Amino acid sequence: MKKLFAASLALAVATPAFANEIVVYSARIDELLKPIVDAYQNKTGVKVTVVSDKAGPLVERLKAEGKNTKADVLITVDGGNLWQAAQAGVLRPINSSVLKANIPSHLRDPNNQWFGLSVRARTIFYNPKTVNASQLSTYADLASPKWKGKLCLRTSSNIYSQSLVATMIANNGQAATEKILKGWVDNLATAPIANDSGVIEAVEAGRCDVGIANTYYYGRLLDKKPALANTVKIFFPDQQGKGTHVNVSGAGVVKYSDNPVEAQKFIEWLSSAEAQRLYADRNFEYPASPRVGSAPSVARWGAFKQDFINVSVAGKNQQKAIMLMKKAGYK
Repeated sequence: MKKLFAASLALAVATPAFANEIVVYSARIDELLKPIVDAYQNKTGVKVTVVSDKAGPLVERLKAEGKNTKADVLITVDGGNLWQAAQAGVLRPINSSVLKANIPSHLRDPNNQWFGLSVRARTIFYNPKTVNASQLSTYADLASPKWKGKLCLRTSSNIYSQSLVATMIANNGQAATEKILKGWVDNLATAPIANDSGVIEAVEAGRCDVGIANTYYYGRLLDKKPALANTVKIFFPDQQGKGTHVNVSGAGVVKYSDNPVEAQKFIEWLSSAEAQRLYADRNFEYPASPRVGSAPSVARWGAFKQDFINVSVAGKNQQKAIMLMKKAGYK
């Protein structure tokens, strides 16, 4: 009887330890997520196992695994990817007063299947030797003939480019957006570039005077070569209109999670002030929570008005964006 009681007690003690484990499928860079995961494990005693891959393969894996998945949380970047994950049926709604209080409505899924956790602005970068900030104004203005042969863009196959155009469609309509895209193509200084860092470096090298890229790439480059601040500067467009286009990295609870309670607690913690500083600062992003200030390295770029359209529009209009970019000759 004593042996049976001891075995039962051991099982009772072991079960909670096993239950307090979550598996995170992540499309974020491992080195960015590891400090946050370590902090959470140390704080809560919950074991967090991270499986890394790109967003598309992770969603396909979740679809294939179905009810047999070991995943509890999906973390990825861009409202377009998050929207696609929700449409693929791999996420479940999260009923969380904590997340709703911490994350503004435009940075989360209207059906609460995912929540933004950090913000990146897609801005204009310019060479101060050849461009005065007073010459800059809006994304649409970059289609003006005055920028002929002076513009650099990232390739149209990239989701960041697609999400910007998808949002422009929502704000301006398809006809106006198509006209802007054709103007951009006419003004290109070189063929579209494969990554945002390359766009910023092209501005630095004088291959183009202006370019469009996400702010955190600028932060990464500045961290390696501070002198870049003298040769490439940020301009936040559309400040007299809708505001600068922003997007998010975010997370949701996997539909067939075996541990949805702990999965939700993890995402809620990621929205807390403590985690927001860690999560955003590591990658030179902006906190999603308006109650948390930016890191000094990011804050020095200046305050700006962001476009408050819901970031899920990046997914809803993605196919329209791809169609318009192709039609405009944007490669």
